[in-house]
Amino acid sequence: MDLAARLIRWQQRHGRHDLPWQNTRDAYRIWLSEIMLQQTQVATVIPYFQRFIERFPDVFALAAASQHEVMALWSGLGYYSRARNLHRCAQQIVTDYHGIFPSDPALLASLPGIGRSTSAAIAVFSAGARAAILDGNVKRVLCRAFGIDGYPGEKTIETALWQRAETLLPKKNIEAYTQGLMDLGATVCTRSKPDCPACPLAAQCIALATGRVAELPQRKPRKETPEKQVTMLLVLDNHQVLLLRRPEYGIWGGLWSLPEMETDDPAAVEQMATAFGQVASCQPLPSFSHAFTHFRLRISPWLLRLERRATLATQQEMVWHDLARLDDAPLPAPVRKLLQEFKPDRGAAPAPARAR
Repeated sequence: MDLAARLIRWQQRHGRHDLPWQNTRDAYRIWLSEIMLQQTQVATVIPYFQRFIERFPDVFALAAASQHEVMALWSGLGYYSRARNLHRCAQQIVTDYHGIFPSDPALLASLPGIGRSTSAAIAVFSAGARAAILDGNVKRVLCRAFGIDGYPGEKTIETALWQRAETLLPKKNIEAYTQGLMDLGATVCTRSKPDCPACPLAAQCIALATGRVAELPQRKPRKETPEKQVTMLLVLDNHQVLLLRRPEYGIWGGLWSLPEMETDDPAAVEQMATAFGQVASCQPLPSFSHAFTHFRLRISPWLLRLERRATLATQQEMVWHDLARLDDAPLPAPVRKLLQEFKPDRGAAPAPARAR
């Protein structure tokens, strides 16, 4: 029995069959799940997927929403460029394709936020297309099964993996095969503590036969993780916090965050505080770190309480947002967590007012 046949039989017997985006040909649901699953685990994605489907049941609803709504609902899922591209893609599907997702992987790959592997997955599950996927889980399965050396992120290794993935495609049961690859990498052939005795490919796995399961796939050469520092100003006035919209690109692009400074020098912070109004108190809060893919950000927050807010003369977009309505704001996860500590224990609150 060849690899594809083993994988299909295993998936039909032991694979995942009850995820919220399965058992459907609805390209919208499949696309939404595939975008959310990029670099994010299934358990994390499920509640976000369900909230998105409830708020935006089809591509027309998502396309008609404001970017603010989309970013707020995405808040906490990370990799925020995905949310911006999701919104842009929905609008393009409505404008260019009348709300119908194309079934051709090449056309799908031309849309915002959809790469080669994601386009293949969407086409496979929505239209039964015969196309190869190659996400991180699949790379791991192939590297181990065929004993492929080298870091999978290197161009030459990735090209070889794509060729292998395309060669392995079965002529039928493509959906079960594709889902089987995903399930195997996510639940059995995991990065750490793989369950080799339960693997349908164990009998032909080169990594297992040569004792190299822990070694493959080879990891990217490690570099020391750099640390950056930022001072965030938590400016409060009458149960409202001052938020500043970040630039579209860069970390937390398009989200609302706190005003920042490069220094945490007390004198500089106190001087900056006067720009926001008459200061009642100014005090440092415990610093903490937040990990990004390529660096760690050391955040030193300062709590500024105002007696009277100033008229803000600034070119940047700012709002006073009610602390009781944090769920309405698209905030970075560490900022949301920090602000939760100051959320008042009360019910309905007035809408946020734009700073003037």
